[in-house]
Order: sequence, then C-alpha cells, then structure tokens
Amino acid sequence: MLNVGQLNEGVVLDHIEAGKSMSIYKYLKLDRMDCCVAIIKNAHSNKMGKKDIIKVECPIDQLDLNVLGFIDHRITVNIIQDGTIVSKKDLKLPKKLVNIIHCKNPRCITSIEQELDHVFFLADEEKEVYRCQYCEEKYRSSRKKK
Repeated sequence: MLNVGQLNEGVVLDHIEAGKSMSIYKYLKLDRMDCCVAIIKNAHSNKMGKKDIIKVECPIDQLDLNVLGFIDHRITVNIIQDGTIVSKKDLKLPKKLVNIIHCKNPRCITSIEQELDHVFFLADEEKEVYRCQYCEEKYRSSRKKK
C-alpha cells in the first residue's frame, strides 16, 4: 500500500480520470511553482476502477482552479488547512478561458499576432461550447461531442 504524507496547507485533487494527472499538472502550471506536489497515478478506486490524485502543498490562492472545471467538472477539490479538509470546491465550466485552448481558424487574428492571448467565452453551457473572442470560432469539449 502506497502512503503519501499528510498536507498541512494546500489542495488535494481527487477522482481524476486515470491518466489525466499530467495534463492537469501542465494546465495548473505546477511545473513553474516552487511547491511540493505528489502525483498518484492509477490508484485503486471503488467508484471509478482506477483514478489519479494530485496533492499540492501551497496556499490555495496560488492556484487557478477554474481550468479544472473545463478539464473535468467531476474532479473533487479538497481544500486543506492545518492538516484537515476545511472545504470542498464545486467545479463548473468557466465563463472565460485564456490560453487554455487555441483558436484553429487560420484567419483569426491570433494566428497572425503570436503574442495575443487566446480568449474563449462559454457560449452554450449545456453543450459545453466555447467561442473565440475574436472570430467566434467554435470549440466543443471532447467530453460532450454531439
């Protein structure tokens, strides 16, 4: 049995789909932060079969957890203070994404202006459709293909 130590202050991301932890690591920019991170891949789960878990020891305000709602709104986010869970954060699709997804339209200004942020707004929450701020190009989440 693998045992990873208890956090004093930070976040535990649980119920991550097996194999998705490294992409979450990248999206949260954990590689650029000076904090302790534990990634557990393919852990046994009664509910999911297999799951990933990420433990991050840092103040909660240093993490942009909005991107998690875009990746998978079923991830459990446990906020830890003084070694105990003080709250759980519900994830929702973010209204705005900046530099998370990129516009595929070759005529979009973001294709020409390389330094311009890729900004997408949530256009249809039910179908999980985002649109580019500049050209209205549609991006549909891979979880809800219709």
